[in-house]
This record gives sequence, structure tokens and C-alpha cells, in this order.
Amino acid sequence: MFQDYSHQNLRGRSFKGQDLAGANFSYADIRGADFSGANLVCANFTCAKAGLQKRWVMFLIILLWLWSGLLGVYWFIYGYLVSRIFDGAKLGNQIAGWVSLSILIAFFLLTIHRGVKKSSEMVWLILVLTLGLAIPFAYGGILAICCGVIGILTSCFAFIGVFAFIFSKAGSTALTITSFVAGALALFNIYVGWRALKGDEKYLLIGNIAVLIAATRSTSFCNADLTNANFTKAWLKGANFKNAVLISTHWFNVKMLDRVCPGNTYLQNIQLHQLLIRGQGQNMSLDRQDIRGVNLKGANLKDASFIGTDLSGANLQNADLTRAKLVQTQLDATDFTGATLTGAYIQDWGITTDTKFDGVRCEYVYMRLPTQDNPDPHRKPDNRQETFADGEFGDFIKPIFDTLDLYHSQGVDPRAIAISFKQLAENYPDAELEIVAMEKRGQDKFWHGAKTAITADKSELSAKYFDSYNQLKNLPDREIKLLLAEKENQIRRLENMIMTALERPNFYSNVEQVGFMTNNPGGFSIGGSVGGNVNNVQGDNNRAVQGDNNQDVLGDNNRVTQQNQVGADAAESLTKEDVFKLLAELENLIQRAELPADTKEEVVEDLSAAKKATEKEKPNKQRALDRLTSVAETLEKTTKTVDSGKQLWTTAKPIIVKIATWLGAAAGSHLLGL
Repeated sequence: MFQDYSHQNLRGRSFKGQDLAGANFSYADIRGADFSGANLVCANFTCAKAGLQKRWVMFLIILLWLWSGLLGVYWFIYGYLVSRIFDGAKLGNQIAGWVSLSILIAFFLLTIHRGVKKSSEMVWLILVLTLGLAIPFAYGGILAICCGVIGILTSCFAFIGVFAFIFSKAGSTALTITSFVAGALALFNIYVGWRALKGDEKYLLIGNIAVLIAATRSTSFCNADLTNANFTKAWLKGANFKNAVLISTHWFNVKMLDRVCPGNTYLQNIQLHQLLIRGQGQNMSLDRQDIRGVNLKGANLKDASFIGTDLSGANLQNADLTRAKLVQTQLDATDFTGATLTGAYIQDWGITTDTKFDGVRCEYVYMRLPTQDNPDPHRKPDNRQETFADGEFGDFIKPIFDTLDLYHSQGVDPRAIAISFKQLAENYPDAELEIVAMEKRGQDKFWHGAKTAITADKSELSAKYFDSYNQLKNLPDREIKLLLAEKENQIRRLENMIMTALERPNFYSNVEQVGFMTNNPGGFSIGGSVGGNVNNVQGDNNRAVQGDNNQDVLGDNNRVTQQNQVGADAAESLTKEDVFKLLAELENLIQRAELPADTKEEVVEDLSAAKKATEKEKPNKQRALDRLTSVAETLEKTTKTVDSGKQLWTTAKPIIVKIATWLGAAAGSHLLGL
């Protein structure tokens, strides 16, 4: 049962360290109340009134008047020092007067142009230099200069401007100068105080000190957990939020937010206040700001810039981020539910598995910032006539981060990659490894990503994978071949895809399913592009194959062939002996061909294995088919590197298709797509 304190007088009450989650403080008077360290998750402070109690307001007013009187004394002293310019009797007094006047003028100018902090630093520097240079002068002159500097430093911390009564036993000229200087200082203090109240960053030091003093006895939320707390229309003048947790806290139409003590929370960012209060941030620049956990639910952030900003844990539900710049923005656990991201620039943004994209409205995004030469860079979807349908953007962006990322550089070995990944999938079945993408990056770098179970330890999986990969990479070629002989044909197919990605820089594959898992014994399909638009690739060599029996096979050069029971008649006419003859003919062709020794050895080895699998009383057609597929892949690759390979492939291809048909290759297989 949530506690209800609505409309109550809670002035001066202590709730320190209490569990007040979900409590209702709407319309309550909480001036001077202490909520330090309290659990105020989802608490309701709508229209509540925070701040100082009346007795503490009176105490501070009296204190400020006393402080003003003290300033009046210093102003008088400083005015008197300046008036010493006209004291012709003592050179030391004249020098002290000129130095004081110089410091005063420099202080005024620097304060107006650079702010109180910089001018104070200047005064301290002048004090040190003056003390060092004034040793030859009279003792009284040095003391006068020091008093003048102290007067300037004290006036830096003025919170209210009042005129001091001028009293002096000096002559009429000195009295006039003293009065003029004191009055000028008073007016200057009024100006500084006014600018500080207006939030001028140059006088922020004055405002911060004033707020800090007022917050000592004001409503305190120090170290309180205000996650999802609601301060809508609350009066917060003087409230202390030092070290408070302000994740997704509501600030809509809050009053006096600029007069709170923000501590190290995002409330110290004055630029953010109006955005929190009104929800209007169109064209606003919040680059490189730390605003973690901020609540911008429903905010208008069209064309806003968040380059390098940390928005982790922020609430951006239903926010309009049309054309927003989210370049290098940190977005861990950020909630984009229902937000609009159409036209946003998302170059190198830092999303994670905890970033929420449910119900995001997005027609298209840009993967890079625009330049003068390219104002429309890397649009997704690539086709400018297409847009994401409702809910599609979440599916598009998810594979980018919900993966085990495996990066390779310097001497990439496709066979070692294929074997290592298969071993990893077999050794960690609970990880539910599933390759989703592969890409060549730069000259000699290769990346492939694998989807995993949510509970999978990606760090451990990556370490085990590269342990295996580094070992296999250093094995002799013959041992690698023995390992390949023991594994399924999917290794060969994956190896071929990796080689294709490495050979063609513009190749990017988005692999949807891979047959390395026990629950997916088939092949893998790849959607991507090789210098164009190639979709749903089954197998290798960049042929886009769709379907199984009696379905279309899309071959090279965009040829479409209807495969209606391909080779059915040929399969019926061939006998086992015919197949042996065809295998022998194929082997003879390979032996006579001018091929590299290692390639020829590999192909002959695969053919021998296919023969052995076929010659049994009950032929192992699947094993023979796998080896025949390997032969076809190897021979086809030689057409790109060996001149004689083209002629060999032209002659061998029809023989391979006949044998594959007898072995029972499906119409949608790679072999029958040759």
C-alpha cells in the first residue's frame, strides 16, 4: 500500500533513509523536509512546494544585510585607497592609489568580459606581483595595496547590492573620490548579482555559492533514489539534489529548476533545463554532454544534435528524433519505445542488447553524417524508393549488436575459421550459435558475426574460438585436410563463402541460418550483395538459389531456369557401373590437366572418397555427394586463377551434374545449379 501525504503540511519533517517508493506527496508543503537517502522510486511530487522554511529565510536575509554592511566598510577602504592619488605629500600613498585604481579598472573589465572566476584569478596574480615589487615602498603603502586587493576579492562574492554610508575624516576631494568609488562598487555588485540570477555562465560562481548557502536548510534529496519520480509543476527553489539518482525523473513544467542545488547530477547543465521543463529541443545542440538517465519522454528533438553525448539509461519514449544526429552517442539501456527516428544519423552509435526499439517509427536512417559532396550518405534502405515498414527498423538494427563479433586480421585462413566455428558450435550447444553476417574490412581484415543465446558468455566463446583458430592456423596442410574429411560438408561451404568475402571487397553477406547446429542439419542461406543485389544464397559461388524441388533457380547473369524434376530421366538411365565410369573419366581429366600440385591432390582425394562411398553394396550417396560438391567447388575456383582450369571446368561440369543427379541431389542444390 503506497503512503499518501498529499495536501499535507510536511515542513521540516525528516524522512531520512525511509522506504517511500510510490508515495504520494502531491500538493504537499515539503519546505525544509529531509529526504536524504530515502527510496523515492516512482514517488509523486506533483505541485509540491519545496524550499526554505520562513524562519530560515529571515535568518538569511539578516545575514545578507550584515554581509552588505561589511562590504560597505571594504568599499569605503578601497575608495579611500584610490583617493590617495591626490596625496602629494607621500609618494608611497600615490603609488598605492594608482595601483588600486588600475586593479579596479582591470577587475571591472575582466569581470564583464570573462566572468567572476577569471577576474578573481587575475586579482590574486596582481596581489602576488604587487607584494614582490612593492618591497622598496613604505610599509603603509604595501598594507594599503593588500587591503585594496582584499576589498576586490570580498566584493566578488556579493549576493545583494546595497549602498553603504560613507564616512571619512579626509578632505573634500578624498571624500568625493571615496564616495564615487564606493558607489561604483555597489552598482557593480548589483549588476553581478543580477547577471548571476539570470543564469549568465560568466557569473555562475556567484549563483552557485548563493544556491549552496540557501540549500543548507532547504528541502534535501541528497543521495535519494528518485528514479521515475514525478515533479510535474512542483516548486523546487533551493531544493538540494546532491548525489541523487535522477533516472527517468519527470520535470515537466517544474518551477525554479534553475535555483536548485544540482550537485553532480545532470541538473547542473543549465542548457538542459528548458528542455526538461517544456520538452522542446528542436535544433538544440547537446554535443558531448553527460545526461545519463534523463527523461525526454515525448520531447520534440527534431534536428537535435547529440554527437558524442552519453544518453545511457535515458527515457526517449515517443520522442521525435527526426533527423537527429546520434553520432557516437552512448545508448546503453536507452528506451526508444515508440520514438520516431526517421532520417536520423546513427554513425558509430553505441547501442547494446539493453537498448529498446519496440514500436520505433522509422522510414529510413543514415549510417554516416552528410558532407558537402554527399548530402545523402549511406541511406538504409539503400533503395531511396523504399522505406522501413512498421517495426522493421528494430529487426534491421538488432543483428548489428546482438552478435558474437569475431574479427580477424593479417593472414586470414578460411579453412581454420570454418573448422573453428563448427567446433565452437558443437562444444557449446547451449549458446545456440548461428552465423548472421560476414564482411571483409580493409585490405586484410575479416569479420563475421554469430547470433547467440541471451545467456551466452560472449567473452568465453570468443576466447575459445580464437584458441582453436590460432592452433588450426599453424597446422600443416595435410592435417587440416584430415580434419576436413571428418567434418560435414557445411565446413566447405562456409569456407567458400569466407573466401568469396575476402576476394570481393564489396561483398557483404547477411547469413540467416547455418547448418552447424543439431537443430538445423541443412545448409545455410545468405542474403546480401556481390557487386549488386543478390538475395537468398544457398551454398556458394554467389548464386542466388531459391526453393527445393520444382522451384526456380536463379543462376549467374540473372538467368532464371525452371527446374522441373531436373535430370530425372538421366537418373533412371544411369547404373552404378555408369557412375563408376563417369568418376573414372572425371579423374582422368583431372590427372591430365595442368593444375597446381596441391589442388590436383585435393581433388583426386575427394574423388577417391566419392568412389569408396559409391562402391559399397549399399552406396553412401550423401557422403559421395558431399565429396563431389567439394570437387566442383575446387574446380570452379581454379577457373579464376589457372588458364587451363576454364577448359577443364567446361568439360567436367556436365559429368559432375550427371553423377550428382544419380546420387540424388535436390533440384535446388548447388550442383544442379551449375
